[in-house]
Amino acid sequence: MSTEDDTHEHDAETKPIGDLIDSLGIGSTVSPGELVSGAIVILKVVQADGSTRLSMTSSDGLGWIERAGMLRVAEQLESTTGFAGID
Repeated sequence: MSTEDDTHEHDAETKPIGDLIDSLGIGSTVSPGELVSGAIVILKVVQADGSTRLSMTSSDGLGWIERAGMLRVAEQLESTTGFAGID
Protein backbone atom coordinates (compact mmCIF):
# COMPACT_ATOMS: atom_id res chain seq x y z
CA MET A 1 0.00 0.00 0.00
CA SER A 2 1.21 3.46 -0.78
CA THR A 3 0.34 6.31 1.54
CA GLU A 4 0.52 9.86 0.26
CA ASP A 5 1.78 8.33 -2.99
CA ASP A 6 5.27 7.94 -1.49
CA THR A 7 6.02 4.62 -3.21
CA HIS A 8 6.45 5.27 -6.92
CA GLU A 9 8.24 3.62 -9.74
CA HIS A 10 11.39 5.66 -10.36
CA ASP A 11 9.96 7.45 -13.41
CA ALA A 12 6.48 8.22 -12.00
CA GLU A 13 5.56 11.75 -11.09
CA THR A 14 2.91 13.25 -8.83
CA LYS A 15 0.29 15.16 -10.79
CA PRO A 16 -3.34 16.25 -10.43
CA ILE A 17 -5.76 13.34 -10.66
CA GLY A 18 -9.02 15.10 -11.57
CA ASP A 19 -8.99 13.71 -15.11
CA LEU A 20 -8.39 10.17 -13.78
CA ILE A 21 -11.32 10.45 -11.39
CA ASP A 22 -13.51 11.93 -14.13
CA SER A 23 -12.60 9.09 -16.53
CA LEU A 24 -13.85 6.56 -13.98
CA GLY A 25 -17.26 8.26 -13.94
CA ILE A 26 -17.07 9.26 -10.29
CA GLY A 27 -19.21 12.17 -9.18
CA SER A 28 -20.68 13.61 -6.03
CA THR A 29 -23.66 15.74 -5.13
CA VAL A 30 -22.73 19.16 -3.76
CA SER A 31 -25.60 21.58 -3.33
CA PRO A 32 -25.36 25.34 -3.85
CA GLY A 33 -23.91 26.95 -0.74
CA GLU A 34 -22.06 23.81 0.36
CA LEU A 35 -18.26 23.86 0.51
CA VAL A 36 -16.03 20.85 -0.06
CA SER A 37 -13.34 21.38 2.57
CA GLY A 38 -11.27 18.23 2.23
CA ALA A 39 -10.90 14.96 0.40
CA ILE A 40 -9.26 11.57 0.67
CA VAL A 41 -8.69 9.62 -2.54
CA ILE A 42 -7.97 5.89 -2.57
CA LEU A 43 -6.86 4.42 -5.89
CA LYS A 44 -6.51 0.82 -7.01
CA VAL A 45 -3.61 0.96 -9.48
CA VAL A 46 -2.72 -1.88 -11.85
CA GLN A 47 0.97 -1.52 -12.60
CA ALA A 48 2.70 -2.27 -15.90
CA ASP A 49 3.79 -5.72 -14.64
CA GLY A 50 0.18 -6.62 -13.78
CA SER A 51 0.56 -6.32 -10.02
CA THR A 52 -1.88 -4.19 -8.06
CA ARG A 53 -1.19 -1.53 -5.48
CA LEU A 54 -3.35 0.69 -3.31
CA SER A 55 -2.53 4.38 -3.29
CA MET A 56 -3.99 6.97 -0.94
CA THR A 57 -3.64 10.72 -0.79
CA SER A 58 -5.52 13.58 0.83
CA SER A 59 -6.01 17.28 0.35
CA ASP A 60 -3.82 19.81 2.09
CA GLY A 61 -4.96 20.80 5.54
CA LEU A 62 -6.39 17.47 6.65
CA GLY A 63 -4.62 16.26 9.76
CA TRP A 64 -4.24 12.61 10.63
CA ILE A 65 -7.16 12.71 13.06
CA GLU A 66 -9.49 14.07 10.36
CA ARG A 67 -8.21 11.53 7.82
CA ALA A 68 -8.67 8.64 10.27
CA GLY A 69 -12.17 9.85 11.15
CA MET A 70 -13.22 10.28 7.52
CA LEU A 71 -11.94 6.79 6.65
CA ARG A 72 -13.72 5.24 9.63
CA VAL A 73 -17.05 6.90 8.83
CA ALA A 74 -16.71 5.92 5.15
CA GLU A 75 -16.00 2.32 6.17
CA GLN A 76 -19.09 2.28 8.39
CA LEU A 77 -21.29 3.81 5.69
CA GLU A 78 -20.01 1.32 3.11
CA SER A 79 -20.60 -1.70 5.34
CA THR A 80 -23.98 -0.68 6.79
CA THR A 81 -26.97 -2.17 4.99
CA GLY A 82 -28.97 0.53 3.29
CA PHE A 83 -26.17 3.09 3.25
CA ALA A 84 -23.85 1.69 0.56
CA GLY A 85 -23.45 4.16 -2.28
CA ILE A 86 -24.04 7.34 -0.27
CA ASP A 87 -21.80 10.13 -1.53
